[in-house]
Amino acid sequence: MQNAQFFFRWFHVIAGITWIGFLFFFNFVNVPLQAELDEAAKKAVNPKLLPRALWWFRWGAMATLLSGLILYAMIFMYDPATGGLSAVGARMPSAWLMMGMLLGAVMWFNVWFIIWPTNRAILRGEMPAERQPAARRKAYLASRANTYMAGPMLFGMLGAEHASANGAGALAVGIVVGLLGILVAIGHAGRVGRSA
Repeated sequence: MQNAQFFFRWFHVIAGITWIGFLFFFNFVNVPLQAELDEAAKKAVNPKLLPRALWWFRWGAMATLLSGLILYAMIFMYDPATGGLSAVGARMPSAWLMMGMLLGAVMWFNVWFIIWPTNRAILRGEMPAERQPAARRKAYLASRANTYMAGPMLFGMLGAEHASANGAGALAVGIVVGLLGILVAIGHAGRVGRSA
């Protein structure tokens, strides 16, 4: 069981890096870039770039969610006495972990049911032109919400092992610090890297 936990923890981290890495790419690099491209450039670049990036983005989200749920079951529901899963496990998850899991689940939902379907329909030409501005705005807002949630979510995941003994005040500080880090990054996203 320990080896299996180690594998799924490793896989969860790799999948999470992929997912959040592409989330940050979209919000810190692609959004400012798209604002600078004219329509001809968008038609040349986006059909080649976005389907690939969205594939890694959505499947990174799915792999992160599934491996996280498997880890949760192994850590908190596994009953060593029976060798099976039990509704009441040996350990209770911390508030930090539950916060991280809740935010991660909302982020996964946004990826699979708002961001990806909207972009897929636009890239495939399945959405009428008059509906595209509102749909793009909805997908953008879901992606931006995910970016805001990413900082606190990561604090929750890390805090589960390293700060769960601290109380609600520490949890609130983790949420605020995580959110502030993302706000600062978003604030600088359009200004950095122009002359690298």
